[in-house]
Amino acid sequence: MASGVLTEKALAPPKIGLRAPDTLTRIAKYVLYRGVALFGTVVVGVYLTVLIANMGGYLDTIRIAQIREQVGAAVLNDAALQTLPPSELRKYIDDLVILEMQRLRLDQPFVVRSVDYLVDALTLNLGRAEHLTSNSGSNQVRLILFERIPATLLLSATANLSLFFTAIFVALFLSRRYGSRLDRMIIALAPSSSVPAWFYGIFLILIFASLLHVLPFGGMVDTPPPEAMPAYILSLLKHMILPITAIVLHSIFVGIYQWRTFFLIYSSEDYVDMAKAKGLTARTIERRYILRPTLPPIVTSFAFTLIYLWQGAIILETVFSWPGVGRLLYQAISIFDVPVIVGNVVLIAYLLVISVFLLDILYALLDPRVKVGGEQRV
Repeated sequence: MASGVLTEKALAPPKIGLRAPDTLTRIAKYVLYRGVALFGTVVVGVYLTVLIANMGGYLDTIRIAQIREQVGAAVLNDAALQTLPPSELRKYIDDLVILEMQRLRLDQPFVVRSVDYLVDALTLNLGRAEHLTSNSGSNQVRLILFERIPATLLLSATANLSLFFTAIFVALFLSRRYGSRLDRMIIALAPSSSVPAWFYGIFLILIFASLLHVLPFGGMVDTPPPEAMPAYILSLLKHMILPITAIVLHSIFVGIYQWRTFFLIYSSEDYVDMAKAKGLTARTIERRYILRPTLPPIVTSFAFTLIYLWQGAIILETVFSWPGVGRLLYQAISIFDVPVIVGNVVLIAYLLVISVFLLDILYALLDPRVKVGGEQRV
C-alpha cells in the first residue's frame, strides 16, 4: 500500500493552478518596487537641482537686494515722495520691500520653500519664469519649454537618429570585414570623438561661414524668415547643415568602433560557428545569431538616444544660436532663472525614469536570460 501510495503521488500531475497567480503577483511586486525606487531617485535629483539652482538659499539674498534696488529706484523717480523726510522715505521703502518679499514668500525659511518648490516641480506645476519669456510674451515655464522643444527635437532627431542607425549598419558591415583597410581607418579615427561637437562647430563656422561664405553662421532660419513654405524649408535645411555635421563628426567614428567591436564579440560565439557549420547564409546568421542576442543593448542605446533628443546640447546650440532647449537652459543658468532650470531638469528626469522603467520590462521580453521579479531558473 505504501508503495502504491508513493507511486500515485509520484505519478500525479503537478499542481500548476497557482503558478499563474504567483507569477502575476511577483511581477506586480517587481513593478511596484521599481516604480517606487525610480520615483525616489527623481525626488532626490529634483531636490538637489532646487538646492543647487538656488545656491543653497543664497540666491534669496541676491533677490532681496534686487528688490530693494528696484523699489528704491522707483521711489526716487516719484517726485511726490521726494518731499517726505528721509526717515519716513526710508520706512516707506522698507515697507514696500517687505510687501514684495511676502508676495514672493521670501519671508519664509528657504527649507520650507524648497519643499514647496519640490512638490510643484514633481506635479509639473512649473509656475512662471523670473526673467525669460516666450516669443508671445508669456512667462509661464511650460509655454517657454514647449516653444523651444520643437527646435531641439528637429536638430537632435535628425542628427542622432541618423547617427545611431548609420553606426549600427556600418559597424555590422565592418564586422564582416575585420582587418580591412576601411576597418583600420575607422579604428584610427575613433579618438577624434574626444573633441566635443561644439569645437567642431566653431571650425565649421570659420571655414564654411566666415571664409567660404556658403553657409550661415547660425540661427534656425534667415532673418527675416521667408514667407513661402518651400523657401522656409530650404532656409531651415541650410541652417541645419553645420550643427548636424558637428554632431556627426563628434560621434560617428567612436560609435562605429563601439558597435563593430560588440558585433565581433558575438560573432565569435560557439553557436555562430555551429550555424556556419550547418551551412546557413551569412545574412541569416547575422539576423538570428548576431543581431538578435544584441537587441537588449541596441534597444537600450536607442531608448537613451530618444531621451537625449529632448535635452539638447547646451554649448552647441549656443554656438550656432539655435533656439532650442539647450540654449534656453544656458540662458536660464546665466541669469539664475530657477523655475526654468528646474522645469528643464524635471522634464528630462521624468523621460529618463519612464524609459528605464519600460526597458526593465522590455528586457524580459527580448532576452530570456533576464527574469522579471527575481524569478529563479530551475
